[in-house]
Amino acid sequence: MSTAVVLLTVGPALIVAGSWVALNICGAAAALERRSAANAELRMHARGDLGPAPRVAAAVFYRYLGSVNALCGVLLTLGGLLELA
Repeated sequence: MSTAVVLLTVGPALIVAGSWVALNICGAAAALERRSAANAELRMHARGDLGPAPRVAAAVFYRYLGSVNALCGVLLTLGGLLELA
């Protein structure tokens, strides 16, 4: 399998996934925030700590990571197009 095919497959997938979180479509970033809070609470309960769970990451952080992911997808897609030429 050529490198261009791999880059042109992975690149658009990263663009779609990253922009989905970056633009908070269907509340994706908010859902990731709730999931991380629930996981932190479960870890604390497993240790026997029954206090409030610390806030791990906000939705803004996940939106930032989504935009970085989308930009990396753009770079991979452009690299795949350059590989074809």
